[in-house]
Amino acid sequence: MENSLLRIAIQAKGRLNEDSMALLRDIGIKIDESKRKFLAQAPDFPLEVLYLRDDDIPQVVAAGTADLGIVGLNEVAENSTDGTIDGSPLQIIRELGFGQCRISLAVPKAEPCDSPAWFEGKRIATSYPNILRHYLSGIGVNALIEVIAGSVEVAPAAGIADAIFDIVSSGGTLVSNGLKEVEKVFHSQAVLVACGQLPAAKQPLLDELLFRIDSALVSRQKKYLVMNLPQEAIEQAVRIVPAMRSPTIMPLAAQGWYAMHAVIEESQLWEKIRQLKAIGAEGILVLNTDKIIP
Repeated sequence: MENSLLRIAIQAKGRLNEDSMALLRDIGIKIDESKRKFLAQAPDFPLEVLYLRDDDIPQVVAAGTADLGIVGLNEVAENSTDGTIDGSPLQIIRELGFGQCRISLAVPKAEPCDSPAWFEGKRIATSYPNILRHYLSGIGVNALIEVIAGSVEVAPAAGIADAIFDIVSSGGTLVSNGLKEVEKVFHSQAVLVACGQLPAAKQPLLDELLFRIDSALVSRQKKYLVMNLPQEAIEQAVRIVPAMRSPTIMPLAAQGWYAMHAVIEESQLWEKIRQLKAIGAEGILVLNTDKIIP
């Protein structure tokens, strides 16, 4: 590996690949995917992308073959229970907020499963035996774990297992296979992981990358508001949307009216709009924020 380049491992295909590439584009790193290779170099940042299967990424990063990786937290947990993989440290340095899912226990719809105790002595099919084993140990349940690489959801119908432990996003796959979700065990999202022994020469590159990522992640959680306010409502409006430091207020051509600009948390958007409307705000414009530099 060239010392002058950061190497980041990402999933070769699928939704996590799409979200990872979108994040790189958001922070000004563009990879030409029209000529997809196993290893691709960015033309505008000292970084190269290594495309791998998601379950290979934790091991490759821990071994130092890649400096960084974007992978599901579930894969990290499955491959590492003590912060190391085969004795090599693996660090989670950022939660990225996309690729969210959960790993759940599910049983056939007709089964009267109303507590984890139901799984005592049962056969459970899964691709995540270590996470499942840790959970069952914690609740004192003994079950037979059947490790299956794919199509876990068909195991009960095929007579391979009594239940499954698998990734759930919308739940549609469970329904189509006659299953019901009975216990949400592990919540996952995409995380940025790093090897425990990053060369000192690469630390400034990592710092710059994290600075850009943090700016992009903050912007995704914010909305930019522009509105018109009567003068007498300004003080109340400032209390409602104090913005990052203080909102921008500018006079309009109409006497006694002002334009106010503010950035707020997206989670608070509709409640803030309701409050602003109640004090006389008009023409409220809601915009996405492209970048917020702290």
